[in-house]
Amino acid sequence: MPLGIAQVNVTPPELAAVRVMEHLGAELPAGLTFQRHDGPVVSLGSVLKGSKPTLLVFAYHRCPMLCSFVIDGLMKGLRDVKATAGDEYRVVSVSIDPRDNPESASKKREQVIARYGRAAKANDAFTFLTSDEATIKALTAAVGFEYSYDERQDQYAHPAAVFLVSPTGHLTRYLYGIVYDPDDLKLAIIESKAEKARTTIEKLLLYCYHYDPQGKRYALVAMRVMRLGGLLTVLALGSLIGFLWRADKRKMALAGGSGSTPGSL
Repeated sequence: MPLGIAQVNVTPPELAAVRVMEHLGAELPAGLTFQRHDGPVVSLGSVLKGSKPTLLVFAYHRCPMLCSFVIDGLMKGLRDVKATAGDEYRVVSVSIDPRDNPESASKKREQVIARYGRAAKANDAFTFLTSDEATIKALTAAVGFEYSYDERQDQYAHPAAVFLVSPTGHLTRYLYGIVYDPDDLKLAIIESKAEKARTTIEKLLLYCYHYDPQGKRYALVAMRVMRLGGLLTVLALGSLIGFLWRADKRKMALAGGSGSTPGSL
């Protein structure tokens, strides 16, 4: 390489092991145990499984930058999602630092709820978990969240991502970055919740949008929208023709019954 030219394509050693390997459809290990922000030791299954999908975030409580960006971006996006935390979804944050504890988790949880800025509808709307290194690595491996510890800086290098987990504990979607579009979040929640019956509006939304693995977001499918628009136009015209036909019949019936009859004044 010529002198003076920087080797810009070389990945720093501390980032070589930082990535996300998608395991869509995988069931997370329900038997892993964590300590909740308010103290009790709970199984992962008891936290994730139930009637609502989960937005799962990996972070650590003294992270100087990226963790806060991810969580702030998620809270900003969720503020513009009509459904409220604890109603149709919940948020679970798992610390990747085994030195974190319920006290630091509780403080971080209060900060995140303040950033959310809306009243949650259930106590389990926001759950913060800590555990030992082996347990943390077992969960991150199951998700495909690969991170590394930089001993020199005493910090963790990790990806920026949010993971959707279905009510039965299966991974349904990976969303990346530090900015989360409210529509992407809404559609990801709908897809994750799809183990239950979808409403008609939810079906229409998922018909018009699909997840683009290249762009890592949901994209409007123009051809489907055109087909749906054509179908709705046909239905609207059919309804209008039916209405006009019924109205015409009523007029004819009234006209036929308004003529003079013998003995009338």
